[in-house]
Amino acid sequence: MNKIILIIISMFFSFTAYAEMSDTNKSKAWDCSGIYMANYFLPSGETFEYSMKEKSMASVKVLKAYALETGVPEKIWDEGVNKAVDKYYGSKYDKLKTDDCHTFLEGMIPNGKERVNKVVQTLY
Repeated sequence: MNKIILIIISMFFSFTAYAEMSDTNKSKAWDCSGIYMANYFLPSGETFEYSMKEKSMASVKVLKAYALETGVPEKIWDEGVNKAVDKYYGSKYDKLKTDDCHTFLEGMIPNGKERVNKVVQTLY
């Protein structure tokens, strides 16, 4: 019986350790959200495929969902995203920054690439 209780307690602590988003990851996720939102609102004439706008919007949604899943309060998340959007809004498309954000998202979020693809399919 003691072993079962010990296993359950160990599982609980391992889940809570996994359930937090580090400050570094939050900062990078906010930055990426700002980059993605700037991509989504690029003016016409900017070289940027429409499918990438969809992926950018889906990525913002997946980042927010993951942040909320890991315990980041929605108000705090939204404030961080708003600051990042202010920072990047109106900037030109930067493929290197966008690709870096895709790599970050896919590495940080379990099944991140699949989650983004799933959201892309539900946008319309």
